[in-house]
Amino acid sequence: MKFKTFIWFVGPSLFLMLLFIALPLYAVLVGSFQVTQPIMETVEVESCTAGFLAQTCTTEIRTVPVLDEDTGEMLTTTEWVGWLSYERVLEPQRAWDAITSLNYGALMQIDFWAALRFTLMFTFITLPLVIGVGLAIALAVNNAAKSIRGPIIFVSLLPFIITPVIGSLSIYWLFVGDGILTRGIEAWLDRDIAMFAQAWTIELLMLFYRVWHVAPFAFVIFYAGLQTVNQDTLESAIIDGATRWDRLKYVVIPHLMPLIVFIALIHLMDSYRVFDEIVGFRAQAHVISLQYLTFDFLQPDDAGNRAFSRASASSMLTMVGIVILLIPLLRRTWRDHKGGSH
Repeated sequence: MKFKTFIWFVGPSLFLMLLFIALPLYAVLVGSFQVTQPIMETVEVESCTAGFLAQTCTTEIRTVPVLDEDTGEMLTTTEWVGWLSYERVLEPQRAWDAITSLNYGALMQIDFWAALRFTLMFTFITLPLVIGVGLAIALAVNNAAKSIRGPIIFVSLLPFIITPVIGSLSIYWLFVGDGILTRGIEAWLDRDIAMFAQAWTIELLMLFYRVWHVAPFAFVIFYAGLQTVNQDTLESAIIDGATRWDRLKYVVIPHLMPLIVFIALIHLMDSYRVFDEIVGFRAQAHVISLQYLTFDFLQPDDAGNRAFSRASASSMLTMVGIVILLIPLLRRTWRDHKGGSH
C-alpha cells in the first residue's frame, strides 16, 4: 500500500484520536498540576436595622469574590502547584502513619485508599469469574443440540444487552426494602434482613451483577473460538484415552489462550473504572470506586466550587493503575506476537 493511500485511510482515525483522546488527556494532566481559585477581596459591608429614629447600623469586614464588571462572572486565578493536588488526594503522611501503625480502619478513612481497596477487590474477583462463567456457558452451548443453540444464545446475551445502569437498578430493586427476593429470603429465614444496611452485602450484590452482566461478552468470544478448535486434534485425544477434562486442559484452553488474554485486557480496563454499579446500587455511603471519587470531586460544594485539580489528579492516578494492571498481559501479547512472526 502506498504511503499516501495509507495516510488517507489512517488519517481520519488519528485526527479523531488526537482530538478526543490525546488533547483531553493532556488537559487533565496539566490540570492536575494547577489550582484554579476565585479572586477574593476584602470589603466593608454596612447593615442597618429597620426603623427611622431608632435605626442602628453596623459595619463588618467580609471576604467576597471579585466579579467581572462586564459579564458579572467570578474572576479566577490559576497557579502551578506541582504535586499538591496528588498529595491532597493520596494524603501520603496520614496513609503512612496508618500503615506503620497497622491501623486498617484509619487507612480506610482516606477516600482514595478506600476507593482503591474496593476497585482492586472488584477487579480481581470478577475477572476469573467472568472468564470461568463465560467459558462454561460457551462449552455448554457448543455441546448442546443444534436445534436449541439459537434460543440459548439469545437468552444468554440478554444481560449484556441491558444498559449497565438499568441492569444494576433492576438488581437493586429486587433486594432493596421489600423487594421480591428480599421478601423471599426473609420468609425462608423467618427474620428481617436489610441487604443495603452494610457494605459487604452491597459488595456481594455488585460482584454478582458485574459477572451476570459481563459474562455473556466472554461467552460470545469463547463460543466463536470453540468453532476454530482443530477437530482432528480432539479426535486424536479421544482415541488416546484423554478424558473430557484432559481435552479441555491440553487442547481447548491452550487454543483459547489468546482470547482469554483479550477478554482479560478488556475486563481489567472496564472493571477498574467501575462507576455504574456505585450509582445503580446507591452504594456511595458504604463503598466508592476510583472513578466515583473523581466524579465526587467534580460535584460543587456549598459555595458552588468544584475541585477540578483533585479530580484531574484522581483521573491520572486511575489511568496509571490501569496501565500497571495491563503491563503483564501486554507483555504476554507482545511475546506471543513476536513468537508467531518468526
